[in-house]
Amino acid sequence: MIAWPDYRKLPLQEKIDVLYEEGTFVMAIRYYGYKINLYLLGNFYLEVFINHKNTIIERIILLDTNHSRMKFYSDQIKLPVDVI
Repeated sequence: MIAWPDYRKLPLQEKIDVLYEEGTFVMAIRYYGYKINLYLLGNFYLEVFINHKNTIIERIILLDTNHSRMKFYSDQIKLPVDVI
């Protein structure tokens, strides 16, 4: 399983490939102009920002547990305590 430091160095297309082959979809939220899919990859969570108007993945980032988006996730699912 790939570690976060190695994963973040990959080009976007390789990140997408690894995520869809090895990751587990958790849930999706709507956030401004994006659909954000939350995935678990190994022992870290990733947010996949999809521009649904252009039907493209614009970026994949590590879940920021201090961001206000956490409210959208925590309202719908229970994340492990060590993530929050």
